[in-house]
Amino acid sequence: MSTRSRKSEQEVDGSCPEICNVVNPSWMGLIWDVFLVSNLVNASPEKHDFEHCERTVKKWASSSLDLEVKEDKHKLQDLLFFLHVPRTGGRTYFHCFLKKLYSSSLECPRSYDKLRFDPSKPNCRLLVTHDDYSMMSKLPREKTSVVTILRNPLDRIFSTYEFSIEVASRFLVHPNLTSAKQMALRIRSKTKGVSTLDIWPWKYLVPWMREDLFARRDARKHKDLDYVKDNDSYNMEEIVMPLHEYINDPIARDIIHNGATFQVAGLTNNSYVSEAHDVRHCVQKYKTLGEFVLEVAKKRLDNMLYVGLTEDHKESATMFGNMVGAQVISQLMASSYSMVGAANNISEQGTSFPDSKPENSHHEDPNNSTGQEANEIDSAIPSTENADTTNENMTVGALMKSYEVCISSLRKTQSRRRINSLKAISPANFSKEARLQVPKMVLQQIISLNSLDIELYKYAQDIFAKQHKHFMPKLYTTDMQASIFDIAYGNPLWKVVSLAISLVFLLLLMFLIVNAKRRTSKLKI
Repeated sequence: MSTRSRKSEQEVDGSCPEICNVVNPSWMGLIWDVFLVSNLVNASPEKHDFEHCERTVKKWASSSLDLEVKEDKHKLQDLLFFLHVPRTGGRTYFHCFLKKLYSSSLECPRSYDKLRFDPSKPNCRLLVTHDDYSMMSKLPREKTSVVTILRNPLDRIFSTYEFSIEVASRFLVHPNLTSAKQMALRIRSKTKGVSTLDIWPWKYLVPWMREDLFARRDARKHKDLDYVKDNDSYNMEEIVMPLHEYINDPIARDIIHNGATFQVAGLTNNSYVSEAHDVRHCVQKYKTLGEFVLEVAKKRLDNMLYVGLTEDHKESATMFGNMVGAQVISQLMASSYSMVGAANNISEQGTSFPDSKPENSHHEDPNNSTGQEANEIDSAIPSTENADTTNENMTVGALMKSYEVCISSLRKTQSRRRINSLKAISPANFSKEARLQVPKMVLQQIISLNSLDIELYKYAQDIFAKQHKHFMPKLYTTDMQASIFDIAYGNPLWKVVSLAISLVFLLLLMFLIVNAKRRTSKLKI
């Protein structure tokens, strides 16, 4: 082929630039192939990244899904794992329900970020922790029942924002951030207890807000600013980080948003699962992949012994007391009877127990037996909640009455503490009324950032409705019987009446016996 014809072919083809005139044609095929491959690789990194993420998420999901729902999911197993989603009211359940039922000796060593958890403890019957569902990999799955409480995601985000600032504001009594950090370290080293700064997610959120509060206070001093004009507590940037800024920070995106879904799925940044980081970030980057995580979380809710709702507090507490509390009482009574029987048998055989102490008696602080948020900085728990000794004759009715007294005391303590803490960031004052001032645009953004939690909460509502339908009729019957019992035996007036009737009956019986003896003696005469 002539040079002219080859050139014409290249011009028609449009594939060879002018460099063809000076480069050996034999190299052009190789150069062009390299050029095309390079373009293909560089043109679709997003596509390759998505495909990698899709494989990663699907692989995790398929290995995490249980084949079927447990048939005996409503039966309490040997170990109760309370998966405490932050800011859902779980602390009240721990102090006002579970501490009344389980003695400290039956609690598992606390799992604060995997530092003290010992799954080998033989008498471990209760685990209450902010750890996610991946904790189940450390527990005997078939012998463990899981319970949890979920909250409306919008309210949970508000509460998380408020609480992280509330706790951080307690450090503002110090002149500067360095002093605050040093004091916190000294207190923790002396008490050997567990503070909020040791607990997920507050170990990340509180230091973040603490640093921010000091920075804003220093800025006000530099500007000589004593008065804040804005009256919107959620957008008072001279005092605290505005809510709209908080929810868009990378820390919030990684830990807070869709936090309930990731916790139930076992994918938080505190997870035992090695691929948790990759799966979580793939889902955060490609929202469509969130469906796989959501499906796993739903399946795990299905398998739980109990699912409560913060918003339906009264009915949730009633169901918890009757669904969970009743079984705990029955289980502990059976265990107590068997232990008494075993002790009697051993005594008859002339043997004795070996000298032993609880496994966590050494190097363990008594505060470790309280709930996850019980040891907040300078926190105080009402004496009514320090129920290390449990009532062996506890009934569900007595448990519910005790719960009402306990929660009232706890709420008063929390309210006083909140008011005192927020004085440090006055005039900012978080309240339900102040939330109404937050722009709809910010609210919509929170909802969008928590789309998985929104769907999981709806699913939890369905589960709650089914629980309610299945158990509440039985509870109403039990309550009615209990009311009749209380009227007959619990009311002081009825006690007096019943005693009087008993005395009259006894006197009548004695009278009849005396008359019978007299008649017998007359007949003998």
